[in-house]
Amino acid sequence: MADDPHASGAPAERSVAELIREVSDETSTLIRQELRLAQLELTQKGKLLGVGLGMFGAGGAVALFGVGALVAAAILALATAVTAWLAALIVAVVLLAAAGLLALTGKREVGQAGAPMPQQAIDSTRQDLQTVKESASR
Repeated sequence: MADDPHASGAPAERSVAELIREVSDETSTLIRQELRLAQLELTQKGKLLGVGLGMFGAGGAVALFGVGALVAAAILALATAVTAWLAALIVAVVLLAAAGLLALTGKREVGQAGAPMPQQAIDSTRQDLQTVKESASR
């Protein structure tokens, strides 16, 4: 009983095999967590990118209506009095202004999404590797 490390309160020394198994388990857990972080980060960026691209598409559709209104304005200008032409021109200008606003908003959303890389996961992995290197050099 005198040489039992548990009885004296001293920590038990673990074998090299136990330490290697523990490091392997910890590494596997860490890799799984980093992959989950990367997946979440890519999902968030994908959502932002989808919203931005949707706004670009909506801007294009509104611009198409603006072009249609401009065509109608040109037809009305040639065929009838100035009042109808002026009304169609005003509608066309409003639609094109809306298209411009949608396109600018969509561009901002796409810019906020950034590069499609899981930057937080990469940074976290680099920090983990640095910590392991520092621990191994002791």
